[in-house]
Amino acid sequence: MSTHNYLTHEQLLHALSLRDLSNPYHGIHAMQQLISEAETAVSSLWPCYLQRVNANPIVPVYENYDALGYPSDGASRDARYSRYISNSLMLRTQTSSTVPTWLKSWQSLRPESVGIISHGLVYRRDCIDRWHCAEPHQLDIWIVLPKHQAEDNQILKESISALMKTLLPNHVVQQSKSPHPYTINGIQLDAVDDQSLIEVGECGNIDPDLLTRNGWPSNNYTGVAIGLGLDRILMLRKGIPDIRLLRDPDPRIEQQMLDLSPWRPVSRQPKAERDISIVVEQNCDMDIIGDQVRIALGEQAHWLEELKLLSRTNYQQLPRSAVERLGMSSDQVNLLLRISLRHPTKSVPTSLANELRNKIYLSLNQGHNYLAS
Repeated sequence: MSTHNYLTHEQLLHALSLRDLSNPYHGIHAMQQLISEAETAVSSLWPCYLQRVNANPIVPVYENYDALGYPSDGASRDARYSRYISNSLMLRTQTSSTVPTWLKSWQSLRPESVGIISHGLVYRRDCIDRWHCAEPHQLDIWIVLPKHQAEDNQILKESISALMKTLLPNHVVQQSKSPHPYTINGIQLDAVDDQSLIEVGECGNIDPDLLTRNGWPSNNYTGVAIGLGLDRILMLRKGIPDIRLLRDPDPRIEQQMLDLSPWRPVSRQPKAERDISIVVEQNCDMDIIGDQVRIALGEQAHWLEELKLLSRTNYQQLPRSAVERLGMSSDQVNLLLRISLRHPTKSVPTSLANELRNKIYLSLNQGHNYLAS
């Protein structure tokens, strides 16, 4: 991997300085109550030694991918989506990265059944809208049990039911098949919210090969692996309309983040919208674009409510005059993007809206014509 794909020192410090809302040592937050509820639900369902593990967010690449069974050529490994520090180290993309080492730690002193709760920030490159951020919080719950205690399907079905009824008592949570590298019988969990499906997690029975190679022979043991998105679950539970509000320092908002009581709306500011037409490489997607924009805007990124793709046009579909105006090559595409700016508590000055639009355009456009449209 080329060194230009590694995080800079400044980017690494920024990522590591973010407050972990799931960690009580960083201050009280409602997200911690969700974790306690999940722990109580799992403990009552599957009595076992349940251990909380808050691991370092800097992990070996091997632990984040190889140890969990990810294919060596998997798309998720691409530096466009993951944050590498070096060839061998990265910022974790999932809190499950701590599980294989944890499983091995019990080989010499093995309780009959054991579970892990691992939570914290994970680091990705993601699109920009009210449900997405680049540093979401994840909760992993893994339970390992002797096979004689329960069947695979029973463990999975009862665990999902108990957790979802506890964490989202007022939402229907749909299940759909979703293959995953370290599970069998994989399931995606989507909460129904205003007739939309919001993905809140994935789960499945632990891959028997993963258990065996980490000291728990699959002939004798089975279990369940559950990964949940804490930010989205908290938003749905309280009725919070925008993921940025989870960290907003406004006192009217901060006070509401101390418990799980329903969200009380804070006056919504008017939205400012700007459209830009840009030229990018064909393999560029909204996750990559979202990451580039966050880097370009820095501390001003919190003004951005959404970055939406309105249209995607190939070189061959455009008239010659448009190709020349955009400075476009045959291996590029033209994207029309809508920038939506709205701060939770402040109005957006026209001058600032134009400034941010120009910054976003200059950070993204790869055409030879650099005039914003």
